Amino acid sequence: MDDVAALSVLAALAHPTRLATFKLLVRHEPDGLSTGEMAEQIGLSQSTFSTHLAVLAKAGLVATEKRGRNQIQRADLGALQALMTFLAN
Repeated sequence: MDDVAALSVLAALAHPTRLATFKLLVRHEPDGLSTGEMAEQIGLSQSTFSTHLAVLAKAGLVATEKRGRNQIQRADLGALQALMTFLAN
């Protein structure tokens, strides 16, 4: 991870909704959660929530997989580990 990637990850997590979302996904690893379940637990409309989810995905913190009709979101723990290694070095 370089400075630009680290700043992207940190900026994505620097918003209360996105931080809460990432923490929620980490707690639900390895199964993940559907986008609708996450929006409900966070307390936002699905359209508003999707905007925050897109920022996390662009930073490489969230991966999406399709299961039937659902979009399942999972935390990318490798990205978190890469950030922690970068910060420690």
